[in-house]
Amino acid sequence: MNIVLFGPPGSGKGTQADNMEKIFNLYKISTGDLLREEIKNNTEIGIKIKEIIDRGLLASDSIVNNLIKKTLSNQQKNNVKKGLIFDGYPRNLAQAKNLNEILGKNKISCVFNLKVERDIIVKRILGRQMCSNCGLIFNEFFNPATSRNHNCDSSFLKKRSDDNEKTIIDRYETYLDKTLPILDFYKEQKLLYEINGKDEIEEIFKQIRVIISSLQA
Repeated sequence: MNIVLFGPPGSGKGTQADNMEKIFNLYKISTGDLLREEIKNNTEIGIKIKEIIDRGLLASDSIVNNLIKKTLSNQQKNNVKKGLIFDGYPRNLAQAKNLNEILGKNKISCVFNLKVERDIIVKRILGRQMCSNCGLIFNEFFNPATSRNHNCDSSFLKKRSDDNEKTIIDRYETYLDKTLPILDFYKEQKLLYEINGKDEIEEIFKQIRVIISSLQA
């Protein structure tokens, strides 16, 4: 089973992808993770990616496509025979068609779209904090770090460099402009399932789980 997961930045795609990976024994491919890994390793391409992201832009199709191909190639070399979850890819029609070519006979089984309004997205991302010591993630507006839920010193709480309002709005508008038209592409193939991304994490996953289970039956 191969799944594509859509949703604007801050919609919770990563959390739901992690849930699906664990419960359904799938292999998650997150373009965000792939890009951040290149940046972390300070590779030549990673330096270019950081410059692009810091300007609130998206990495080019060629960069992302090559990272996806590299990841799938490594998966095949390591003989990892699992279904796939694509988180953050494809982000436009060209990438969607490219993905079909890469997968060949292993076609997309279903596509989920997490729908969340812009004002909620802004608060989710602006308030997002990660503890550099323990790795826990909090939100100043929805789930603030307190002495009850976080044992580390508050100095460990960090925000990503691209978490500012202008960048968030630019990324959201880019998402609407470039990514949403792909939904029609998958809708025509009867693969698209719309999910209310404003619900609680558990409720969202419950809906996703029911749909996947029905497809596997």
